[in-house]
Amino acid sequence: MQRVPHGRAAPTLQDMARPEAVLLDVDGTMVDSVDLHARAWQEALRRFGRDVPLPEVRRQIGKGGDQLVPVFLPPEQLAREGEALERFRAELWRREYMAQVRPFPGARALLRRAREAGLRVALASSGSEEEVAHNRRLLDVDALLEGSTTSDDAARSKPHPDIFEAALARVRAPPERAIAVGDSPWDALAAGRAGVRTVGLLSGGFEERELREAGCVAIYAGPADLLARFDESPLARG
Repeated sequence: MQRVPHGRAAPTLQDMARPEAVLLDVDGTMVDSVDLHARAWQEALRRFGRDVPLPEVRRQIGKGGDQLVPVFLPPEQLAREGEALERFRAELWRREYMAQVRPFPGARALLRRAREAGLRVALASSGSEEEVAHNRRLLDVDALLEGSTTSDDAARSKPHPDIFEAALARVRAPPERAIAVGDSPWDALAAGRAGVRTVGLLSGGFEERELREAGCVAIYAGPADLLARFDESPLARG
């Protein structure tokens, strides 16, 4: 099992500046899709001769394909078949899985509450343009957003910082004035490398310990829990 690397030391809540913006991951954070993504990747890997147990695949969800596929393919096969595997997985996702995605309870209301608190809001996703557009429609949040990111906005997906750097540009905020919300250590590592603090959600299936080790400054069960405790959360500090 691949170990999740530790993130940078997180600042204490007392050290936090009042946020101006919130950058929200989507899969596992706003929509219930982690298991679906894991099953699609497992099926794609099996098609290319790699029979990987579902829990091992699931632990990599939150990364983009450019970071996930090399975990499971040896270098020679990666060079020969990596792009074909990603194309197969993308078509499989579109055909078999995407329509099964559902929003988490409280997801849209959390974005609305963030806007009411004066925060600028962006979705920080490394999904394809089609997938991000689908999730935006599913969540019905376009009127609440400054914008969103897709895989086209990053040379490298999470845990590299590119997606969060692009999301910061959407909300026009410096890193120290933004908060990321994500469900995986890969979110926290990517945000931390962009200089952004992360609030972790347990809705993606990672353990609280793993999220804290990756740098999360606070942990909530899911969007509804963060919404219920919004006024005492890092999103409302200052």
